[in-house]
Amino acid sequence: MDISAISTLGGQIFGYIPLGDIVFYFTPFNLFLFGGALLFTLLIALSNTETQVEAKLGSLGDNEVKVDKGEFKIRRFLAIVCGLATAGAMITGDLFDFTLFVALIGIVNLGLVAAVKQVDVLDSAFQYGIIAMIASLPLFGGAATVLASTGTISLLELAKMQYVTPMIQFASVLLIMGIAGETGIAPFYATKAEMFRTPGSPFLVIIHLSSLLVIIRAIEILLIIN
Repeated sequence: MDISAISTLGGQIFGYIPLGDIVFYFTPFNLFLFGGALLFTLLIALSNTETQVEAKLGSLGDNEVKVDKGEFKIRRFLAIVCGLATAGAMITGDLFDFTLFVALIGIVNLGLVAAVKQVDVLDSAFQYGIIAMIASLPLFGGAATVLASTGTISLLELAKMQYVTPMIQFASVLLIMGIAGETGIAPFYATKAEMFRTPGSPFLVIIHLSSLLVIIRAIEILLIIN
């Protein structure tokens, strides 16, 4: 593969790692996002959860909400998986693999709050889960449309395209819809906001970080294919 002819928004390509159909490539932009995701994942893996203190209604007392050891282990594992999936999405050179990473991030985000015994939190997580499942259709449909119209889903090959067809533009709209639903950004953020009322920080922070990095990476990908 002639990477010297490839122009990306992330700067000069340092190299790529071909793993069969899966290709990872490295630019200054991608490496910065990749390193940031891994560093934050490491910090979360070494962190402990806080004790949430809630004021009691009608009194001056406080109510402490703690995360037990079993729940702590599950959440830490899911937070690490979320961080690794986010890091993988930053350097993948395959559009389909990017959508897989995004879908995995949506799944583990739900898992981070699924063990909480709070009605409002679980109700919001349930609604977010429905949106994430519905969003998987345009997410993978966009990648499939790109494959059907170009014959490839390699970003390294799509970057060489000279013309943008209407089907590529339609696929881009589908990808935007799918990524917005999976990451829970506006206008879907309202169903995700209640999830952060649960105790469990800093594990919950990875939900914010993964959404932010995925959106940044998605913008780069959409500009590449268009």
